[in-house]
Amino acid sequence: MVGILGKKIGMTQIYDENGKITPVTLLEAGPCYVLQVKTVESDGYNAIQIGYGALKEKQTIKPEAGRFKKAGTPGVRFIREIRMKDVASYTLGQKVEADLFVKGDFVDVIGTSIGRGFQGGVRRWGWKGGPGGHGSMFHRAVGSIQSGARLGRVTKGHHMPGHMGVDRVTVQNLEVLKVDKENNLIVVKGSVPGHKENFLIIRESKKRPKGFIKHKPVVITTKKKGVKAQTAAAKK
Repeated sequence: MVGILGKKIGMTQIYDENGKITPVTLLEAGPCYVLQVKTVESDGYNAIQIGYGALKEKQTIKPEAGRFKKAGTPGVRFIREIRMKDVASYTLGQKVEADLFVKGDFVDVIGTSIGRGFQGGVRRWGWKGGPGGHGSMFHRAVGSIQSGARLGRVTKGHHMPGHMGVDRVTVQNLEVLKVDKENNLIVVKGSVPGHKENFLIIRESKKRPKGFIKHKPVVITTKKKGVKAQTAAAKK
């Protein structure tokens, strides 16, 4: 499994060759630097630690500064570890860029959801709520949270009002529509978690869509009058 770090730039819309509009998200992916290569022999598993995001020298603590110096890389702000089956193609200090993916790939994007502060159960969990008529006095209240005769306590994990957002969220199977290596940009179909400038992990999809063949996107012919539209989908 391959992956790269980046940040969310924002959302926009693009048109395909058939004039269909598609919502997309622009991601800045890399450049990332390999700070450590882990192997089964030395660490018990294969993985690489990569870093992204410029960090000023005065903001770098001494242990991290020594680590960057050893790897021969500039200071980075966002560091994460990505496990993979084989790390033979990676070396200390290597640069990882956006061309790790190509058009037609599917990726999983991991980020932190937007914080919503303290919210009630209706908004946080989608409770139906009480009667809306005048005099009910039970529109969005919590109500009973447990049966005293059955347990006499509140079950662990029970949905309650509380802090909403700022959770680790993974959005799976986002199609890569365009890769711009020169500007370190990846355009994916749909939305990703978090606000603008939010740091993200972009990795190869674990659960690829049925019939997916890497680097061979679906091709759709133009629909003509009196002729059925033909779709040549890549098959397994």
